[in-house]
Parts: sequence; structure tokens; C-alpha cells
Amino acid sequence: MWWIGIGHAGTLISAILLLLNQGWRNAINRFAEAMTLFAVACAGQFPILHMGRPWLGYWLIPYPNTMALWPQFRSPLDWDVFAVSTYATISVVFWYVGLIPDLASLRDKAHKRYQQVIFGALSLGWRGSAMHWMRYEKASLVLAGLSTPLVVSVHTVVSFDFAISIIPGWHTTIFPPYFVAGAIYSGFAMVLALMIPVRRFYGLEDLITLQHMNNMAKVMLATGLIVAYGYTSEVFFAWYSANNFERFMMHNRQFGPYAPFYWCLIFCNIITPQFLWIAKVRMHMGILFVISLIVNVGMWLERFVIVITSLHRDFVPSSWGYYSPTRWDWAVYIGTIGLFMTLIFLFVRVLPMITIFEMRMLVPSGRVKEPVR
Repeated sequence: MWWIGIGHAGTLISAILLLLNQGWRNAINRFAEAMTLFAVACAGQFPILHMGRPWLGYWLIPYPNTMALWPQFRSPLDWDVFAVSTYATISVVFWYVGLIPDLASLRDKAHKRYQQVIFGALSLGWRGSAMHWMRYEKASLVLAGLSTPLVVSVHTVVSFDFAISIIPGWHTTIFPPYFVAGAIYSGFAMVLALMIPVRRFYGLEDLITLQHMNNMAKVMLATGLIVAYGYTSEVFFAWYSANNFERFMMHNRQFGPYAPFYWCLIFCNIITPQFLWIAKVRMHMGILFVISLIVNVGMWLERFVIVITSLHRDFVPSSWGYYSPTRWDWAVYIGTIGLFMTLIFLFVRVLPMITIFEMRMLVPSGRVKEPVR
């Protein structure tokens, strides 16, 4: 859930803001799209690992075989496979289409023969003609139209993994919009957490301006308020339902053995983002970086609390227990973070992290200047 949520910001910035003709997306969309791909690559490993027999992961895909084996389409695990694979496919195509003009620029500027061959093959014969630009713009709009519903559908399917069950705290209709808002919230927090150091160390202040950071902070604040509404609704539903199991679940979250995690996520996801109402905070890169890190920690704690507190004390008191992550749990999680950061560094090293051709059109018009404060 955490990794899929992080991947939502890239699609939102690239697809929805493109359809809404928001020019401020141009300096950050390439980096956000790459972050989406790498986050989905990390998330896609978990359905296979959760099978218990990862070497049989291909069984989740419906294909003709001699054993007449077919996936169990009523299993949420299979829903995740289709949702994540669809999301990854569209994201890769959208990202690659946006790279074609820049790959052609790299081809033309390359001095070594192997670089010319590689970039020449990847640029698909791009020459920058009027016909090429017309087809590029049409393809971008079509892919943006396909990607926009995925922002809603992918994390909605992930929320169905919980909502279709009868476990207290999971069986609720608010989960789909609540999960989608939380995904965009954590995604924008991760974009800021990565973009601020990159902007500082690579000297990109003239291209990624304070106005970009301000706009992303506003989106993070708006989605954070939706997440806060979801937390409030969960407490209200538990009380209003008059269901003893739901009420015990919420009481256990707030005052049980995992209460410190619950109140910590409330602090991280509700209280801390309220500082973003202040314009000077949104424009201060150090404070904004700290807030984005706190929000990412809070969103991870939210998923931890949702999963653990509803399971460690279920309907049968004799099966109650206390979950503590083992070293293998931490190793898998930290390993995905290592994979994610490795892919980010390779992307920054090999490919242009900012869309070159779009910034060429914006810089002469003065639309990327620092805002007047």
C-alpha cells in the first residue's frame, strides 16, 4: 500500500495536470513519473512474495496451459496483480513517450558511437518535424486520458482487499476514496522529499522554482485534510454503528498496545501538515523537507495500524497476540527502499530528470521565474 501510494503523485502530475493545462507541471513531471515507475516496481514484488511460493507467481496470470489451471478471480491478491500491472504498463508507456524528444537531443549531442546507437534506437527516428509533434501531442493526451482513471482505480482496488472482508476496521465503504486521497498525499510528500535535495545539490533553483514547491505543498495540504476527514469518519462510524466489535477495534487502536503508533500517525498526518497553511512555511525548503519526511513516516504508520490492529485481536480472544516485525520483515522493507533509491540515482545519472523541450518553451516566456515575495 505504501509503495503504490507513493506512485500516485507521478500519474497525477503527469496526466491530470496535463489535461487541466497546468504549465507548472513541466519542471517536475519527468522526475515524478520516474518515481512512479520505481515505486510500482517495488510494490509489484509484494503480491508475489505474499503467495508464499514466489516461483509460482505466474499462476496469477490467466494463460492457456496444459493443466487447465486458472486464477481465482475472487481473490483480492489477483485483483492486485491486474491493477498493478495495468498501472505499471500505462505509466511506462507514458514516461517513455515523454522521453522521445529528449532522447533525440541526447542522440544528436552524443560523441561516442555506442551512445549514438543506443539513443538513436530509443528515439524511434524522431526528427522534430511538425508531423512528429502533432502525433506526440495526440499520443500524450490519449495516454493522459487512460492514466487519469488509474489514479482512482488502482488504489481503490487495493482498498477492496480490506473493504470486502468482515474484519472490524476494514469493512467500511469509506476506504476507496480514503485510500486514494492518502495515496496522493504520500506521493506528493515523497516527490518533495526527493525533489528538494536534488534541486539543491544540482543547482536547479531556476528551473524548479519556489512556485513549484508551493503548488505541491498546497496539493499535499488539501489531500491531508481529506485524510484527516477519513480518520474522523472512522471514529464516528465505529461509534455510530453500535457494533461492539467495531467499537472495541477503535478503542484498541487508541488505547491498546499499539496506541503509540496510532497517536504518532495522527501527529504526523493531521497536526504537522497544518503548518502548510502558512505561506512562508511552504516557501521554506528546509521546513518543507522535514514536513514531507514526517508525512511519509505517518502514512507508513497508517498502513501499519490498519493492518495490525484489526488482526492482532480478532473475534476469538484465545488467538490474540502481539506482532513484532522480525529481522526478515525489516530486511524486505529496507531492501525495497534500497532498490528504489538505486533506481532513482541511475535515472538522475543517465537520463534528463527535467523535460528539456518543455523547459525550452517556458524559459524564454519567463514563466519559470521566482515568484515575488
